[in-house]
Amino acid sequence: MTHETWFITGTSRGFGREWTIAALERGDNVAATARSLSSLDDLAAKYGDALLPIQLDVTDRDAAFAAVRQAHDKFGRLDIVVNNAGYGQFGFVEELTEQEAREQIDTNLFGALWVTQAALPFLREQGSGHFLQVSSIGGITAFGGLGMYHASKWALEGLSQALAQEVAAFGIKLTIIEPAAFSTDWGGASARHTTELPDYDEVREEHARFRAARVRVQGDPVATRAAVLQIVDAEESPLRVFFGDGPLAMATADYESRLATWRKWEPVSIEAQGLKGPAVTRP
Repeated sequence: MTHETWFITGTSRGFGREWTIAALERGDNVAATARSLSSLDDLAAKYGDALLPIQLDVTDRDAAFAAVRQAHDKFGRLDIVVNNAGYGQFGFVEELTEQEAREQIDTNLFGALWVTQAALPFLREQGSGHFLQVSSIGGITAFGGLGMYHASKWALEGLSQALAQEVAAFGIKLTIIEPAAFSTDWGGASARHTTELPDYDEVREEHARFRAARVRVQGDPVATRAAVLQIVDAEESPLRVFFGDGPLAMATADYESRLATWRKWEPVSIEAQGLKGPAVTRP
């Protein structure tokens, strides 16, 4: 069996750590990045040279390029690149500071972009590879109180769908993973919160009740190990895949609502283009 080489960001905990373990357990090599390498000490002791811990802040473009090159120099190739590093920014849109907004985009979108750009030349040269872009159910729908987080994930989804079309001819695959609620610290220690405006207190309470009803059961991150391996091993991998029970129903309801609205307002849409009948669809 040919061992593959993974490059995974955000491996100190959550999905990143579980997928690092999944890859190492089956004999693959992993370049695992984290802001603090102490979180990887136990894995380094257990798996030795198969693990390359790299300290990385993905918002630093030069550092991201250097980390990817270090991994390639160490293992000789890159097969699976996982853009997992990110966090949740909680807060209503009016409450966001400029710094909070920029830092969310810098990490969740630009961090993934820098790693992707750094890895692409290596994957193109070898004529193979697979990007796993970690988005969220929040990458296709949106909930109040998470506007900036949604902005970062919707942007990542658009970037990634375009990228998949650009690199397919080079033998490179791409999958956008869209998890639901899991028992990670996404909503805990790693989350950031705006300073709350009292005017939104009632609305905030309403959204908190809605979220509590929506997130009754959280998935087990360990269970995603087998799922992610199935995706990277598939001959025909999906462009998008949900992790968790519930997102499909949520997405179905959301998209049916969108389609109904677009159809209802289609006469106005056509009128806006100055045409008498249906037009040729354009992007």
